Amino acid sequence: MALISYKCPACGGPLKWDAAKQKYGCEYCRSEYTQADLDKLEENATTEKTQEAQAAADMTGKQNNQAGAIRTYSCPSCGAQIVTDGTTAASKCYYCHNPIVLSEKLTGTFKPDCIIPFAIDRKKAQQIFKDWVKKHQYIPADFYSDSQVEMLSGVYFPYWIYNAKVNGSVRGRGMNDRVWVQGETQFTETTTYEINKSGEMPVSNISRIALNKASKVLCESVAPFDEARMKPFEYGYLSGYVAESRDVESAAITPEIHQEVEEFAKAQLQGGVYGEFQKVQLESVNTDIKSESFKYALMPVWTLTYKGRDGKVYYFSINGDSGKTVGELPVDKTKLIGLFAKVAVPVLVGLLALFHFLG
Repeated sequence: MALISYKCPACGGPLKWDAAKQKYGCEYCRSEYTQADLDKLEENATTEKTQEAQAAADMTGKQNNQAGAIRTYSCPSCGAQIVTDGTTAASKCYYCHNPIVLSEKLTGTFKPDCIIPFAIDRKKAQQIFKDWVKKHQYIPADFYSDSQVEMLSGVYFPYWIYNAKVNGSVRGRGMNDRVWVQGETQFTETTTYEINKSGEMPVSNISRIALNKASKVLCESVAPFDEARMKPFEYGYLSGYVAESRDVESAAITPEIHQEVEEFAKAQLQGGVYGEFQKVQLESVNTDIKSESFKYALMPVWTLTYKGRDGKVYYFSINGDSGKTVGELPVDKTKLIGLFAKVAVPVLVGLLALFHFLG
C-alpha cells in the first residue's frame, strides 16, 4: 500500500484532506487528487510488481505506514485518548485545554471500517462560530477571543453502526363488530378472525457513540450524522485532524440495542394488527434477530471548549458534515451586573423621585 502515507505523487509533499473541495491537496505543488485518483495510482504501481513481491511489500508497507502515520496522545488531566496522524501538531487537549503527552506506542485497536469525511473546513467552521456568538449576549469575551477561536479543533469521534434482520411473528384473534337497528332493536354481529402473521424486517444504521468519557457530549449534541455519506476508511482523511479512540466495544452495547430493536419490531407487528381490527386479543408476539453486524465508524465534529471561572467546562460543537451547531454557554457575571445597573439604577432613581414628590 505505497500511497497509504498520502504523499503527493507529483512532488512527494504531504497531502491533506480539503473539506471544501472534497479532495486531497498538496501544499507544495498545489496538485489535487480524489480518493479514486489515489486508488488508481496505487493500483497501477502494484501491478508492476510480481505477486510474491507485491504481497511482501504490501504487508511491510502497511505495517510501517500505519505505525508511522498514527500516534496516541494521552491527556494527563481528563484521560482522553486522542489518536492523530503523524503530521498533526497538537499542544493542548481539545477537551480540557491541558497539555497532551505523546504515547510512543499505539494502544488499543484502531481500525475503522468507514468514515464520514469533513465537509466543512476550518475557515468556514470559524465563521460559523463567530456568527453563532453574535446571537448570544453576556458571555465572557475570552470565550470568543482570537486565541480561543484558533483552538477550534476538527475531531473524528468513534461510533458503532448496527445492522440486522428481524424475523417476527404474531398470533391471536381479531374481532370486528357490525351493528344495525331493526325497528326498536339494535343488533350486534361479531366476526372473529384468526391472526397468524410473520415476516422479516431489516434494521439499518442504528448508531451508538463508542465513548464512555464525558467528552462524548461534544459529538452527541450535533447528531444525527448522514450515514449515506459514509465512505470506506482511509488514513488520509485524518490528515490535519485528530480522532478519538473508542473505549466502548460492541459487546457492551449489544443488549441495549437488542432491547430497542425488539421493542420496535413488536410495536410494528402489533400496530399492523390493531389497524385491521376493532378489537384484538393477542396470544403471542415473537421476534428473532438474525444476521446482525457492527461497523466501526468515525464521525466529523468541529469543537471548542472553554473552562469557566466556576471550573466547569463549556463547549461549542459543529457537525463537520451538516453544519448543525450546539453549545453550552458560560455567563459573564460582570456583564449581567452591568445590565442590572443599566436597568435597576434608572428605576430606583425614578422611584426615589416619585416618593420625594409624593412626600
